[in-house]
Amino acid sequence: MLKSMSVVREAIDADVGDEPDGAMAESEARQAASGRKVLPIVEGLVLLAALIAPLVLQDYLTVFATRVIILALFALSFDLVWGYAGIMSFGQALFFGSAGYGVALLARDLDITNIFLVLPAGTIIGLTFALLLGGFLLLGRHPSSVIFVALGTLTGSYAADRLARGWYYLGGQNGIPSISPMTLGSYEFSEGSVFYYLTLGILVVAYLLCRFLVRSQFGLALAGLRENEQRIAFFGYKAQHLKAIVFAVGGSIAGLAGSLYAFHEGFVWPNMVGVVVSTQVVLYVLFGGSGTLIGAVIGTVIIEGVSFWLSDNYRDIWPIILGVLLLFVILFRPLGLISFVLGERERVGSFGAKPKETEKEKRNAAS
Repeated sequence: MLKSMSVVREAIDADVGDEPDGAMAESEARQAASGRKVLPIVEGLVLLAALIAPLVLQDYLTVFATRVIILALFALSFDLVWGYAGIMSFGQALFFGSAGYGVALLARDLDITNIFLVLPAGTIIGLTFALLLGGFLLLGRHPSSVIFVALGTLTGSYAADRLARGWYYLGGQNGIPSISPMTLGSYEFSEGSVFYYLTLGILVVAYLLCRFLVRSQFGLALAGLRENEQRIAFFGYKAQHLKAIVFAVGGSIAGLAGSLYAFHEGFVWPNMVGVVVSTQVVLYVLFGGSGTLIGAVIGTVIIEGVSFWLSDNYRDIWPIILGVLLLFVILFRPLGLISFVLGERERVGSFGAKPKETEKEKRNAAS
């Protein structure tokens, strides 16, 4: 096992070493020379800003910020699937929205709103749908192409949207309104700072779990899968099985986000499972930077924040301005905004302990 892991690590090093050039290579050289890791600094600053936000924001902006954090959790699920396993899931909203509908039905029909029941239920719903769709798309006799998976997930999301719009039990076009608040005993979670810190805590826990996963031995195989899938398959790894596992984990996180979103907004509607929301989460990750986790969070915050400001100040043309901004970032920074401070080497990550230098290597380095 250790030998195979070292082979994968060497394969990743070979692939990553060929990519960066110019300004990015210069940035990486300075970073390596100083021995400084940028990613923990960025993560710490983002967390600090999130912790103090409700203390300086007005009440209606705290409500908006809570929605943004839930969407960041949703974006995290997509970044795990696409950024680390190379699965272009154009149907990520299927898991997000199905969990939202599931907990809404629990609240409406069974009067179940306890946080320790509805959030696990939403997570399981997202996981179940991801297992079913992932098993169909990824675990066939022959390896699935990127286009096949992308179109398959897109079709699943579109079908779910049409089903929700045409099914009277789910409220049809109007969805399910007036969902009862999420509860803990007799306490009801209403919009405000308490709900904000609850969602922030859940996001931090999910982020740490994802960070642990992608920096584990399993994450090393994922990194190799992202950089060169054919080479990883040649080493004997079952690439499609690895993809199915990550796809299921991403679906469960999306389901958790959908559950929170349903209770925060107080209603669910067909768009939650549709293509528009699926495309929206792709833009979040593209804008912030895929394969970094924190890039998904940053992209969500910036896009939602800019959209909020533009829609308030340029009501007639704000979608055009936002579209041009997104286009410029994708064209000129294909690795996202995070690439301004994060090099390719740190984006892929380091796995395992560094080999110790021998006395002879130390003398050669000194001379």
